[in-house]
Formats: sequence, C-alpha cells, structure tokens
Amino acid sequence: MKSSDDGLTRTCLLTLALACSLSGPASAHIVAGEAGGFLSGFKHPISGLDHILAMVSVGLWGAQLGAPAIWLLPVTFPIVMAFGGFLGLIGVPFPGVEVGIAMSALLLGAAVLAQWRPPLFAAAALVGVFALFHGHAHGAELPPGESGLLYSIGFVIATGMLHLIGITIGTVHKWAWGRLLLQAAGACVAMGGVYFLWQAVVA
Repeated sequence: MKSSDDGLTRTCLLTLALACSLSGPASAHIVAGEAGGFLSGFKHPISGLDHILAMVSVGLWGAQLGAPAIWLLPVTFPIVMAFGGFLGLIGVPFPGVEVGIAMSALLLGAAVLAQWRPPLFAAAALVGVFALFHGHAHGAELPPGESGLLYSIGFVIATGMLHLIGITIGTVHKWAWGRLLLQAAGACVAMGGVYFLWQAVVA
C-alpha cells in the first residue's frame, strides 16, 4: 500500500512539474503581477459551477471505478489540462470551448449516474479530451499583467483539490446507500451539464 501511495505522490509531483514547464513560455506576459498570478489561477476553476461539477465528477467516477482509475483519471486531467492551458496562454484558437466544458459535465455526470465501466484507456482518453477544453478556458483567461507560470500552477492545484473532493465523496461507493447517493449526484451533474450546454448553444 505504501509503495502505491509513493507512486501516486511522485506522479502528482511530476504533474505539477509538467504544468510549470509547459507554462514557461507564457511568462513573457508578466512582470508586475507575480503575487496575483497564483491566486487568480487558483480561483479560476472554483469560480464557475461548470468547472466545479466536471472536476469533482472526475474524482467521483474514479472512485466508482476503483484502482487504478481512482488515481489515473485525476492525474490525467491536470496533465492534459496544463497542455490545454498552455495553448490558451499563447493564443492558439480552440473552437467550441464552452460547449466542450458543458459536455464534460453532462457526460461525466451521466457516467457516474450509469456507473459506466469502460476500459481504463477509454475512460482516461475521455477525461483527457475534456481536460483540453477546461485547460484552454483557464489559459485564455489569464488576467493582464499576471504571471502565466504562477497562474498555471494555481489552476492545476485547485483542480487537483476538486478531484480530491470528488474522490473523498466517492468513498461512500462501498456501501449500497452510497452507490445510490453517487448516482443521484451524477444525475444532478448531468442536468447541470444540460443547462450549461443550452447556455453555450444559445449564447
């Protein structure tokens, strides 16, 4: 068990290091906003309900699937999200970002509701695709004059915490009432996704 925990710790540290390295070129944006960059990045994922629902759902779904998905999905998301954030920071266009974010809440919530158990690779790939949309949205909304590097570190850490909340809630899956509770939570997330999708399409 200890070796598994050590491996997860090393993976999380590598994720953070990757986020830092990917964000490096964006530091040209900033000189004056070093202190604010981290806080802005940290607050960004928790400032929108669509982001919160999707990121918590990654943890919920991972907990439902069990090892190794319980750690693989929450590690895959920040790694790919950091890349998406880098694309947003340097201004690479990415069509349909808001629709992609809404679809992430809708489909991840539906996966939790249905207790869907796809192959591990398919689950990680789905999470990774959605992470691109979330990452691009974070990166593209870097406040003027703030550090792209610290901003990226902030939104990666906040995302990891949201995943951890989902995993913690998801531990109730081992009980029958807990499984029903998670399915109800998945239904709520999916309904939220429908609402956000309607907003994205209408807008």
